[in-house]
Amino acid sequence: MSEAVEWGFELGWRLHALEAALVGGAWRRRGAGLSVRVRCDGGGLWTAVGDDGERREVRTAETADEATALVQEAFGLTAWRPQPPPPPGWQRFTLLHCPVGECPEFEDARYEGLKARPPQGCSVEEVGGYFGLRCERPGARLLDAVAETVREVHREHGLLMNDLGVEKLWEWSADGTDGWGAEIVGQLLLMAAERGPRVGYGADDLVRFMRRAAAG
Repeated sequence: MSEAVEWGFELGWRLHALEAALVGGAWRRRGAGLSVRVRCDGGGLWTAVGDDGERREVRTAETADEATALVQEAFGLTAWRPQPPPPPGWQRFTLLHCPVGECPEFEDARYEGLKARPPQGCSVEEVGGYFGLRCERPGARLLDAVAETVREVHREHGLLMNDLGVEKLWEWSADGTDGWGAEIVGQLLLMAAERGPRVGYGADDLVRFMRRAAAG
């Protein structure tokens, strides 16, 4: 790594420290938590530097995620690492039950049957206070797997899983039928499937709308 890159990275740390000092206290006050900064060394390696206000740990790896995970582990924390992609013909996604106008708790009695018998390939988990399913299911495309799972839950438990965990619906990524953009599309469609009937539009109406609107 060049001296200029090293100097620039260290300068960032020092400016951060100066900013915190000006508003009072040290850069990272004791007990303030772990801060991790990551840089690319230019040779295909990533270096993560962690500071918890008492000590600094430096780790290098082939990816930014792995370097960060190594630093977290150096501080005795449970590290997060991205999962490998699912096998071909399988899709990985999260389904939540977030009915409009309600905030049901994870312990709600309506979930008892689904907790006892979740769909194959899915595990029950509380996600942001809501009842959720973490799933890895067969499907040629993401929406195929999502639709079949939602249908199964609705048929067997009477619940419409209407959320894929997408918070910023205005974001976009044209990354194909199984990527983040597809999850956003799926989120919008599930929301329409739940809300349409509440204002008088059935499934056939929504399908007809999609066909006409997309016909051009």
